[in-house]
Amino acid sequence: MSDKKIKVTLIKSVIGTKQDHRATVRGLGLRRINSSALLEDTPAVRGMIRKVAYLVKAGE
Repeated sequence: MSDKKIKVTLIKSVIGTKQDHRATVRGLGLRRINSSALLEDTPAVRGMIRKVAYLVKAGE
C-alpha cells in the first residue's frame, strides 16, 4: 500500500456530463461542488482523475 495521498476537489457541477463521468466522480468520493477527498496515490486513482480532469482539481 502506498502511503502517499492526493487531495481531489470537485470544482465544477456534474450536471450535463456523461453518466460514466458522474459515476467516476462518485467513485472518487465526491458529492457536491467544493467537496474534497483524500485518496491514496495509485495508478487507478490517477486514471480516474485524468478522466474527469475538467471537473476536479487535484493536488498533494
